[in-house]
Amino acid sequence: MSALLNARGVALVRGGRLLFEGLDLALGASEAAHVTGPNGSGKSSLIRLVAGLLRPSAGRIERAAVALADESLALDRELPLARALAFWNGPQLGGALVAFDLERLAEVPVRLLSTGQAKRARLTRVMASGAPLWLLDEPLNGLDRDGVARLEQVIAQHRAAGGAVLAASHGALAGAWREVAL
Repeated sequence: MSALLNARGVALVRGGRLLFEGLDLALGASEAAHVTGPNGSGKSSLIRLVAGLLRPSAGRIERAAVALADESLALDRELPLARALAFWNGPQLGGALVAFDLERLAEVPVRLLSTGQAKRARLTRVMASGAPLWLLDEPLNGLDRDGVARLEQVIAQHRAAGGAVLAASHGALAGAWREVAL
């Protein structure tokens, strides 16, 4: 597979309701797709589907290794931030902490992080993973202007290094994104 993501003829039914069908989506190195649509259209479900957390009702998905940032923190809330992130064995953890301005919070228990700091921690986990395909569900939620600017810079660096990003968001994302409307 030369593409980092290759989805063909994908359909998804959840709760007896067809969210989408016949979806074709491919992402190669340095590409990004922005999934848009109204609430309930299946944006988050598509992200979870590509992550392997849901199975398609029809079609096929092939993908490279992924890192997912969604509503789940996926960090032990009682551990200090750096130790909780280290659980994921991210090869780039130190740089990711700096990129999201969290190095000063390395010894703070995860449970004490603000909403924005917790969002930055999720994104730090993704950046540190080394995965070539990033899946971001509402990545702008909870971020202040500085957090948004840092995310934009990190995404640009990831893409410049040959990584790909699939993001579902109601907000506008900086840079060149292919739109996938649901």
